[in-house]
Amino acid sequence: MFKERFGKFIEENYEIHEFGNASAIFKHDYPTEFNELKSSLENFTLKKSNLVEKGGGKSKIPPTFEDPLYKNGWIEKNFDISISLDGVESKIETHKIDCFKNKIGIEVEWNNKTEFYDRDLNNFRVLHSLNALDLGIIITRCDELNDIFRTLDIYSKYGESTTILNKLLSKVRSGSLGGCPLLIFGIKKSLYRDNL
Repeated sequence: MFKERFGKFIEENYEIHEFGNASAIFKHDYPTEFNELKSSLENFTLKKSNLVEKGGGKSKIPPTFEDPLYKNGWIEKNFDISISLDGVESKIETHKIDCFKNKIGIEVEWNNKTEFYDRDLNNFRVLHSLNALDLGIIITRCDELNDIFRTLDIYSKYGESTTILNKLLSKVRSGSLGGCPLLIFGIKKSLYRDNL
């Protein structure tokens, strides 16, 4: 079973979904990048202090995945793409990828509007069709985290209109991804610590 490729800890603490044989491609063709992401996932803790933090700005949760990757040479990546048709050049709009290395793209969707999933999937599809991306990865939150949000009285901040696993899976299964291999990691309640 493909989930076993990631080891017991990740299998137990993340809901993992695969499309297009992505885990085999990732582990066997990109072992360095595979192990770097595996380490980032294994070292993540969902801290109560980060959930209840007041104020605007970017949440501290995505950087806990991204910062270890950046230290290993992953970068935020924007692509400048254009095509020429009968001498007329047209730009292809793509969006910056959170973490990119060696044709692997990772997006961390913690608490955005669900339209960000459409953006990510379209980006992966276009870049894969242009041979700029071999597989995409999205890290997001499982629906079961809503139980914690309700207990902490922060559900209004993390409600159903934001990025959550069931909405992502619905979009992928409707064909939004095209042929790009994709891995999805949903953060489970078991990673939550209320004493941190």
